[in-house]
Amino acid sequence: MKTGSLLHRRLASLFIAALLASLAGCRPNRASDDLAATVDGRKIYQADVEKYYQNQTSGSDQQPAGEQATNLRLNILHELIDNEILMRRADKLGLLATDDEVERKLNELKSPYSNEQFQDKLKQKKITLDDFKHDLRRSLTVDKVLNKEVTSKINVTDQDISNYYNSHKSEFNLIEPQYHLAQIFVTPLPNPQVRNQSNKAQNEPDALKKIQTIANHLDSGDDFSTLAMNFSEDTETAGNGGDLGFTPESSLKNTDPTTRDAVTRLKPGQYSPIITVVNPMTKQLMGYRIVKLVAKEPAGQRELADPRVQQAIRAQLRDRREQLLKAAYYEVLRDQARIENYYAKKVLDGNGVAQ
Repeated sequence: MKTGSLLHRRLASLFIAALLASLAGCRPNRASDDLAATVDGRKIYQADVEKYYQNQTSGSDQQPAGEQATNLRLNILHELIDNEILMRRADKLGLLATDDEVERKLNELKSPYSNEQFQDKLKQKKITLDDFKHDLRRSLTVDKVLNKEVTSKINVTDQDISNYYNSHKSEFNLIEPQYHLAQIFVTPLPNPQVRNQSNKAQNEPDALKKIQTIANHLDSGDDFSTLAMNFSEDTETAGNGGDLGFTPESSLKNTDPTTRDAVTRLKPGQYSPIITVVNPMTKQLMGYRIVKLVAKEPAGQRELADPRVQQAIRAQLRDRREQLLKAAYYEVLRDQARIENYYAKKVLDGNGVAQ
């Protein structure tokens, strides 16, 4: 993966996230009917939703319309509300990122580039350094809250590991190298069986724009499995974070050449560029995917005493619990907050139309 292209996509994603982080809030001289929602009395305006909506849809050959446009606005507002809830929780816990933490992270991201190169990247995306730093503050704050409230409380015991190994021992008898893969898959047609937060694409340009947005989130550091749970349209894997499990090396021969070549170039922890998936018989577009190489295991029997086995099991159990606890955590925070979603009410009262 090219570093330059990663930063290019990262800046695009950070600009979007910066909008989300900064738009929600009390602003004077706004008409009351311009309110989209309130969170514990803190106001989120319809104009805030529209700014992000325009940013996400700009440049698209075919603009969303009707129910699709309304659904996109509802999803944007949902994320604005979640951001506001979490930032208020961070304020209460005293976990807001400090100026020093933001500067350290900024210097880390700038380190591969000269100052002139970095400024050029910002100008290309038409964002300011303040926009960039604002989003860094939000991202660092979210990480601190989730670490304190969720991640730090996860405990995987040696007995948990032993129990898992004894129940799945055959998984560690590898007759050939194994690739542990995960994917995020987007289709050009809506699938009614997909029941996550996914904004389902209506056509090929929509699908490409959606997978590009997901790639931007990945490049900005968002968790792969969380994005898969929320936005992947593969009904078989979305519910478990896109996990495809272990695939024998020989089985890669049965997949499409583009995916096979991308996977074999990855190192554990890396994810592929956007892959176009085409039906080999009809040559029609089936969708777009991003594949992550979670781990690669050489052939042979793995015993429980092998540190790699223990590490793999521990990581898998932690990831599963973390995803479950994060989902529950967000739901608890939402239940505790006083939320008024005026835009959703307008959609409901207008039978699917909100002016």
